[in-house]
Amino acid sequence: MKDFAKAFYKSKEWERCRAGYIKYVGGLCERCLNRGDIVPGLVVHHKCYLSPDNINDPSVTLNYDNLELLCQDCHNKEHLSKQPKRYTIGLDGKVCC
Repeated sequence: MKDFAKAFYKSKEWERCRAGYIKYVGGLCERCLNRGDIVPGLVVHHKCYLSPDNINDPSVTLNYDNLELLCQDCHNKEHLSKQPKRYTIGLDGKVCC
């Protein structure tokens, strides 16, 4: 968790919103459910990532339209897919930059 978001994620407003959203969507990972898999959701993910510019905007932070309940695997895939690759492995098995 980034420093600018720590207070928000500890707030009563977020705790209430998070609990309400989990109940609203039925507690299952929304992406897995779309694929027909039944997997409990663990992470309420912000589709529009939080930033220092929007952390105090409830239309971003507490808006159900910007939330998605994900399992840990789907949440990890979401964030890992947004990061640039640091290196690749060549056909010869050596690390390339």
